[in-house]
Amino acid sequence: MVTFIEGIGTRTLKLCRSAFETLFFTWQVILHLLDLKTYNKATQLVIITQLYFTAVQILPLFIYISALMGLFLMGIVLDSIKQMGMAGNLGNILMGFIFTEVCPFMTVLLLALRSGAALNTEVAVMKVSKELDALNVFRIDAFDYIVVPRILSGIISVVLLNGIFTLVLLASGALFSRMIFGLAFDAYIRILVVSADFSDLVILILKCATFGFFITLLPIRYGLTASNELSSIPIAVLTGMNNVFIAIVVIEVLSLILSSI
Repeated sequence: MVTFIEGIGTRTLKLCRSAFETLFFTWQVILHLLDLKTYNKATQLVIITQLYFTAVQILPLFIYISALMGLFLMGIVLDSIKQMGMAGNLGNILMGFIFTEVCPFMTVLLLALRSGAALNTEVAVMKVSKELDALNVFRIDAFDYIVVPRILSGIISVVLLNGIFTLVLLASGALFSRMIFGLAFDAYIRILVVSADFSDLVILILKCATFGFFITLLPIRYGLTASNELSSIPIAVLTGMNNVFIAIVVIEVLSLILSSI
């Protein structure tokens, strides 16, 4: 019994320590993001490079997956709306559920699976191979050169790719609304515009930015926890990705609560 209680206490202390270290790391990142001195020429070059790897390189596959999901999802949703006799709520359902909830969630999920895991592994390998120590020797701030460019590119990438995902689903919706409801394209767009709300757009952008922030911050944070042994890399990656998916769910729930207020 005593051993069981000690185990609970140990796990609780580890969890609290990890949460505190993550909050402190987040605070350091925010300070560096807001500091204009961070954005020197070297940092700007790394930001552009990271944007290419995170947002541009994935575009062909991302658009292909978006088109497949758009055809599948919009077909089912619009057909269900017709069968349930909810055609009058078409705009509200599409804007309130598909474009403000499903699109950012699927976008961040795809990016987390691709870029989050890769980033986690990259930072862990840097730690094990002592590349970060080499930066310190040359008096190069790892936050400015490694952390900030990757987090900033993650934020921008999620916002931009969510826009592309939304446009693809809009096109799929226009196609199926024509087939199922006989709606012309201009009527379809008019319905969406009337149903759109500025506050929902603000929440959507903030949610995408928050998604992008945490799916890059957490892999970096846990990648840095790797020790000097190669065997610590998969442990750091697994821990980091577990926390990334927990963060995605928490952010999604909080955004739903804010939207309902």
